[in-house]
Formats: sequence, C-alpha cells, structure tokens
Amino acid sequence: MLMDFLFIAGMLSLLFISLTVLVMMRSLRNQQKEDAAQLRSEVSQNITGIAKLTQDQLYAVAERTSLFTERTDRQLLEIRAQLESKLELIRNDNSQKLDQMRETVDEKLHATLERRLGESFKAVSDQLSMVNKGLGEMRSLADGVGDLKRVLTNVKSRGILGEFQLNSILEDILAPDQYATNIATKRESSDRVEFAIRLPGKDEQHLKGTPVWLPIDAKFPKEDYERLLDAQEIGDTEAMDAARKAIRLRIKSEAKDISSKYLDPPNTTDFAILFLPFEGLYAEVLNSPGIVDDLQRAHRVVLAGPTTLAALLNSLQMGFRTLAIQQRSSEVWKVLGVVKSEFSKFGELLDRTKKKLDQASGELDLASRKSATIQRRLVSVESLPAEDLVGIPGNDQAVDTLEPAQMAD
Repeated sequence: MLMDFLFIAGMLSLLFISLTVLVMMRSLRNQQKEDAAQLRSEVSQNITGIAKLTQDQLYAVAERTSLFTERTDRQLLEIRAQLESKLELIRNDNSQKLDQMRETVDEKLHATLERRLGESFKAVSDQLSMVNKGLGEMRSLADGVGDLKRVLTNVKSRGILGEFQLNSILEDILAPDQYATNIATKRESSDRVEFAIRLPGKDEQHLKGTPVWLPIDAKFPKEDYERLLDAQEIGDTEAMDAARKAIRLRIKSEAKDISSKYLDPPNTTDFAILFLPFEGLYAEVLNSPGIVDDLQRAHRVVLAGPTTLAALLNSLQMGFRTLAIQQRSSEVWKVLGVVKSEFSKFGELLDRTKKKLDQASGELDLASRKSATIQRRLVSVESLPAEDLVGIPGNDQAVDTLEPAQMAD
C-alpha cells in the first residue's frame, strides 16, 4: 500500500512539474513572439533608414561622378587638342627634314652612282684589256705548245728534253765534279751514256784515281704515252690497255739497251737508272704489275721519276759529304801530329830559354850584391872637389871622366 502511494505521489509530482514546464514554455513562446515582432520592427526601421541614407549617398556619388566625368571630358578634349597641334608641328617638321634628307640622299646617290659607274666602267675596261692581253698570251702559249709538239715529234728532240731535265736535276743537287756527261762507262765500247755519277772506288783517294760510274739514261715514250692520255680522256678501256702494254714493252726494251751498253762492273755499279722525265709517266709505269721487279732482276735497271731521282741524289750527296768528312778527318790527324812534334820542339826551346834567363838573373843578383858591397866600403871615403883634383899629377884625365858622370847624375 505504501509503495502504491509513493508511486502515485511520484506520478502526481511529475505531472505537476510537466504542467509547470508547459505553462512556462507557453509564456516564453509568447515573450519570444513579442521580442521577434519588436526586433522585426526595429530591423525594418533600420533598413529603411539605411536605404534612405544609401540612396542619398548614391545621389551624391552620381552627382560627383557626373562632375568628374564632365571635368575629365574637358581635360581630354584639351589634351587631344594639344596633342593634335604638337603632332601637326612634328609632322610638318618631319616632312621638312624628310624633304631635306631626300634631297641630300638624292645628291649623294647621284654622285655615288656616277662615281661607282665610272669605277665599274674603268674596272671593266681594265679587265677587258687584261683579257685581251691574256688572250694574246694564250695565243702565244698555244703557238709555243704547237712548237713544242712539233719539237716532240722528233725522237732526237724528245731525247734532248729528257736530257735537259735530267741535267737540271743533277746541276741542282750535285757538284760538277761528282758526275760526268756523255761518258763511255763500258770498256772497249764506244757507247756513251748521257750522264754518270762518279762514285769513289776501292783504290780511290780524295776522288783521284779510278772512279766507279753509276749510269743514268733518260727515256720518253711520247707516242705511247699520248695514246694512253687520249684513251683515258675518252674512257676507252681497250685503248688504255693497249697503250699501257706498249709503254711496258718500250720500257723493257730501253732497260735492256741500257744494261747491255752501259753496265760493266767493277768499272760501273751493278745497276743503272732509267729516268722518266714526267711524274705522270713514271706513275703509269709503276702501276704496271711486276715491271719494277722484272727490270731489276732481268736487266739490273732501276726506274726513277723527277722526285725519286732527286731523293736518290740527295742520299748520294749525304754519302759524298760523309766520305769527305772522313778524308778531312785523316788530314786533320796528320796536321795534329805535325803540330804535336813542333810543340815538343817549342817546349825544349822554352826550357833552354828559361835556363838562360835563370843564369842571367843569377849573374844580375851577383852584380847587385857586389855593387852593394862596394857601396858599403865607399861610404867612409870622402869625396874631393874637382878643383882640388886638378893639381894632382895623373888626375886630370880622371877629372875629365868624372865631370860627364856628375853631369849625368
């Protein structure tokens, strides 16, 4: 019963509290409505005031903007007018300066054009005169080439051309006594080689005696070489092969003649030199397979072009200089031996001279010591006047001899 009563009392209390809360909430809701209505009224009044104030400010800003726009338009018009006037002045000034520059440029261009045209015409005239002169030289050169071609058609003239070039190379490199021309290098033979280099023999001293000759002969197969050049120019392979074969046979034939006519060891070297006067011909012969070995093995002949021969001669010249230095060295040793013997004699002469000088020095020392002794002994002797010695018999001559001595003193 008690528990039911407490439960009922609790429920009643809770109900009372709920009612009280509802009443309070209703009164609070009414109060909030009133406050909200009042707040809406105040906000509405404030918004209306702000809107009015903002409208007034906008009107004022619009008036200021209108005034600023009008003032800016007036300033822009003034600036535009000033700019147009200044631009007009600048335009007029530029037009005047451009006119002046145009006149100046026209005058300078006219003068420069006249000067350049004059110079160009003069240069063209000079070049034309040079061309005419060159044409004249080419005409004379063509005539000379024709003359040279006519000369080369002669076998003897072609040989002279090769000999001339060979002689020029020998003169440039060797001394005149180091080679000979048109000499018979083979005993009991009248065949003479064009050139032969003098080499020292085993019994030769200072290049006096029996030399050993190195034969050099110049050859120029002109017709075969010209056929080869013509075939190369037109690209005819068969003609080129035929021309090369002909050159090969011609070179072998010349090498055989040189070997049989000019080689005679030990009077000559065991080989000779076949000189080809043109590098192009020398190169073509070298390009022939095995020809160099064949010539050296079968005929003991060495091929040489202008450059190869010059290198060979320079090597020989170095050998000649080495031999000369060796010979000069032997002469120097002989001179040094003579100088040595003469110098030993000069040393003996110096020794004898030194002995005599020492002897003379000793005799001078002895005379000096004796003179000092006499001087010491004569210190205490009084000398008499000359007039007192006159009266002494036998002293007149002594006085005469003393007076010159005193005068000398």
